[in-house]
Amino acid sequence: MNNDPYLQPGKFVDSDHPRVVHFAAEHARGASDLERAVALYYAVRDAVRYNPFQNFLVDASYRGSVCLERGHGWCVPKAALLAACVRASGIPARVGYADVKNHLTSPALTERMGTDLFAFHGYAELLLEGKWVKATPAFNIEMCRRFRVKALEFDGRNDSIFHAFDQDERRHMEYLRDRGNYADVPVEEIKRVFGEIYPKFYNLGPDAAKEQFAA
Repeated sequence: MNNDPYLQPGKFVDSDHPRVVHFAAEHARGASDLERAVALYYAVRDAVRYNPFQNFLVDASYRGSVCLERGHGWCVPKAALLAACVRASGIPARVGYADVKNHLTSPALTERMGTDLFAFHGYAELLLEGKWVKATPAFNIEMCRRFRVKALEFDGRNDSIFHAFDQDERRHMEYLRDRGNYADVPVEEIKRVFGEIYPKFYNLGPDAAKEQFAA
């Protein structure tokens, strides 16, 4: 057994889950690790719809396989899913986090959160051609087109992180703080920070995901 923590299944980066294994095998197309990783990036980006309304109190909301099964999720489990799929394909992967300021977030979401600061924004980091490369699969293509934000592309060689400006040159995403990278999702730390920063949004409860972000 390979003891590399970036190849082993995690509780949230659950690369051994049957759904993840099947999804990875179905979408990992290409002759090289880089080509397979790029194909998996686009599969995760667009097969799972972005929805930030989640029950943040339960562990399931942070798990890669769960957002795959539900067909929607937010940045943290989508990054975990991408890392899981890449690991299932034999490529080392980890998850990373940053605090970002979204200058284009909707007034409704800002009101619910109480801020336009998104703490622990999640992305994946993949080991390709000898270096770690960031890949952010959070926003699916349909959502990007609807809100006129630039869809994130990924070539396996350059970091894919949120654009500073949207299609109309409005200020979009500003990276404020690096929170490091991990072999698995640091759920208890994320919950603690969310409880401090978003006391109302953090406690949306079990019916949170019934809300539709695109609406």
